[in-house]
Order: sequence, then C-alpha cells, then structure tokens
Amino acid sequence: QVQLVESGGGLVQTGGSLRLSCAASGGTFSRNAMGWFRQAPGKEREFVAAIVWSSLSTFYADSVRGRFTISRDNAKNTVYLQMNTLKPEDTAVYYCAVHVAGSYLTARSFGSWGQGTQVTVSS
Repeated sequence: QVQLVESGGGLVQTGGSLRLSCAASGGTFSRNAMGWFRQAPGKEREFVAAIVWSSLSTFYADSVRGRFTISRDNAKNTVYLQMNTLKPEDTAVYYCAVHVAGSYLTARSFGSWGQGTQVTVSS
C-alpha cells in the first residue's frame, strides 16, 4: 500500500474555500478509487467524497454535495478536494484513503489512510 499525505487544511471563515491535496508517496494510486473522509472530535469518521480512477464517477455525501468537488490527477498521483462555501460543521480532520473493496461510501472499504489535515471553519 502507498503512503498518503494530506495537505491544504487551515482556518477559514464561513463561506470561504480550501483546496485539499492528497499525494501518494512510494508509489502510485494505481487503478483504485480514492476517497475523502472527515472526523470531528467525538464522532465517527464520515464519508465526504470518492472518485474512481477514471474520474468518470464521483460520489458525495449529501452534506457536501454542490459545495465540494473531488478530482484526481493520476499522472501526479494526487487527489484533490475543492471545498467551497465552507460551514462551521465542515470543521474536522480530513483524511484521504485508497479504496480496497466494497462500498465507496464507508470508511471500512478504504485503507492506506493519510495522517489527516485539519480544517477549521470559524463563524
């Protein structure tokens, strides 16, 4: 499994934007789908978005659909999460991961988790 490193998090105001990146280390994403998840204190890790290798299919949680856009550049071994119109409830540590098997919508289907990047949205 490759190592993933997330970056791009930070502190933004409500309505602001951030672009998260997830870079593979020690290999490539191969043909696997990739996902973004987030976890707030005291809560379970929550699905945010996923994208297949070809980028022909994307999936979003209802809470972020229309505001977030997942994309990937396989040549750069990088997946992105463009987050617009951020809300305080988007505050969490954001993780990317490699899809292994099963549903694209659940954390248990993913592996090779990155270390996470903190996103904090202030009022």
